[in-house]
Amino acid sequence: MNLLSMSRISSEQLLSGSFGIEWESLRAKGQGELSLTPHPRIFGDKLHNPFVTTDFSESQIEIITPPFDSIDEVYDNFLLLSDLVNTSLPEDEYLWSQSIPCILPSQDQIPIAQYSGDGKSSQKYREGLAKKYGVKKQMISGVHFNFSFSNDLLRKLYLLDEEDLTFKDFKDNVYLKVVRNYMKYCWLIIYLTGCSNGFHESFTNDCIGLMDGNDGDGGYYSTEGLSFRNSSCGYKNITELYPSYDSVEEFVNDVRGFVEEKLLSEAKELYSQIRLKAKNPTDLLNSLKNDGIEYLEIRTLDINPFYQSGIAKYDMKFLHLFLIYMLIKEESNYSNWQKEAKINEDNTAQRAYQKSMRLLKDGQEVTLESWALEIINEMYEMCEVLGIDERDTLDLMLDRVENHDLTYSQKMLKLIEENGFIDTQVQLSRNNKHNSINNIRSMNLNKSEELEKYINLVLVGE
Repeated sequence: MNLLSMSRISSEQLLSGSFGIEWESLRAKGQGELSLTPHPRIFGDKLHNPFVTTDFSESQIEIITPPFDSIDEVYDNFLLLSDLVNTSLPEDEYLWSQSIPCILPSQDQIPIAQYSGDGKSSQKYREGLAKKYGVKKQMISGVHFNFSFSNDLLRKLYLLDEEDLTFKDFKDNVYLKVVRNYMKYCWLIIYLTGCSNGFHESFTNDCIGLMDGNDGDGGYYSTEGLSFRNSSCGYKNITELYPSYDSVEEFVNDVRGFVEEKLLSEAKELYSQIRLKAKNPTDLLNSLKNDGIEYLEIRTLDINPFYQSGIAKYDMKFLHLFLIYMLIKEESNYSNWQKEAKINEDNTAQRAYQKSMRLLKDGQEVTLESWALEIINEMYEMCEVLGIDERDTLDLMLDRVENHDLTYSQKMLKLIEENGFIDTQVQLSRNNKHNSINNIRSMNLNKSEELEKYINLVLVGE
C-alpha cells in the first residue's frame, strides 16, 4: 500500500478506526510505599469487571476502555474512568503515575492477584511469571494503545490492491506490514514518550550501572537515558525470541514452537512492542489462524506522570498518524531487522542523550536526530498528500526532536535532580489524584452514596 493509492481515499476515511486504552498502575500510599490491601471492593469482581481489574498484583490496577471510533471519544472516556478510579481509592492511597514501581517491600510480601473459580488459571499463570522473572519485575506498568483500521477503510484498500488475495489474507497483510515497520521504528516512540529515567533501590540493584545519578535517598536516575522500562533492564523475555511476521501462519507456528520448547509457558507470554490481537483471546493462536488479526496492541508507552490519566491526547494522535505512516512506508529487504530493532530500542531507552550514541539503519550507523527528522518530514508530506490536517501534532513532535529539553524525560530529570526520585513521583501522583477529585466534584457527585451509585454504573456495569 503506497501513498499514491491511499490518496484516492478521503482523509476522513483514512483516519477512521477503532481505539482503546489500557492503563496499568500501582496503588501507592503515604510517601510512596506500595499499598498491600486487596483489590478495592468498590470495583466489583476483578474477573468480570470489563473496565477495572488487576494486572499481575492485587496492588496493580488495570483500567480498560471499550473501543471507540475516535481518539477524542476514547480519551474522554479514559479520563472519566481514571478519575473515578483514583477518586474511589482510600484517602491516603493514589494511583502511582510512573511506570517504574514505587517503594516495594520484600518480594514475598507483594501480593499476586488472587482469583477463584474460572480465574484460577490466571492466578497460576501469574505465579509462573513470578518464579520465572521475579515478582518485582512484574510491577513495571505502562499504557497500551489498542488500534484497528475501520472495516470500511480496509475494504476500500482491498479494492485498490492488485494482488489476488482473500479479504482476510489482505487484512492480515495490512496489519503485519504495520507491525514489521512499527518494530523497526518504535525507537522514535520511545524517544518522544519515554518518561521512566529513574528507579528506587527497593526495585532492583541489577541495573544501577545504567544510572549515573544518585539522589542520596535510595533513588537512582540517568542523565543519558529516558525509559528504563523499555531498556535492557525492563520487562523482556528471558530468551530473545524472533517469530516470523511474514504471515500469520508462520507467526503462529513459531510461537507454538516456543511454547513446545518451553521458552514460553503460553503464547501471551511473548513480549514485544506491538502485539497481534485475536477475536478470541482465550485461544489466541488458533483464533489468529482461523479468524485473522482483529486489532493491534501498542505497548511502548510509559505512563506519563504529567497527565492525570497517564497519557497525552497529542501523543495518541501522533501514534495514530504513525501507524498510518507504517502502512505506507516502503520496507527494505534487510534480513536482520528484528535484532537491529531491539538494539535500537535499547540504545534509545538507555542512551538517547549521549552524543556518541548511534542507531542502526539497515546495518548503517545514523544519529537519532537525523533519522527522526527524516521520519517526521515524511509524515508531513504524507499528511499533505492525504489531506490530513494534523500539522500541530507533527510540529509538537518536531520540537521534541530538535530540542531535547522539551521531552518528558528531560522535564522529569530536572524534577528528580531537584527533589529526588520518590518525592517527585509522590508529588506528581498526589497532584493527579487531586485533579481527578476536582473533576469528579465538578460533575456534582458530592454525596458518597450518589458517587458510589455512579461508579457502579460506569465501572462495574451494575
